[in-house]
Amino acid sequence: MSPRTSKASMNFTTMAQADVPQGRNGKHKEIVTQILSDLDQVPAGTAIKVPLANLAESKEKVRSALNRAIHKSRRDVATASDEIFLYVWNKTE
Repeated sequence: MSPRTSKASMNFTTMAQADVPQGRNGKHKEIVTQILSDLDQVPAGTAIKVPLANLAESKEKVRSALNRAIHKSRRDVATASDEIFLYVWNKTE
């Protein structure tokens, strides 16, 4: 066989695309979903206070996950934090 016609062996197994799981439930999905749900319920000018002690991960990781969800859903949200809380609010125009 010439090098052009030889086929390299597979490195990984295969499966039908229809059987591939769709979507991703990351480690931060629960807290991010809770924050976004609360943001949908608060009036303009109100921030929610998320206790940092309740976070399973660092505030930076949760803030990053929240930022990804915010951009994906095209929301306009701001965050701030201190040593005790992560503050999240809907930006007003």
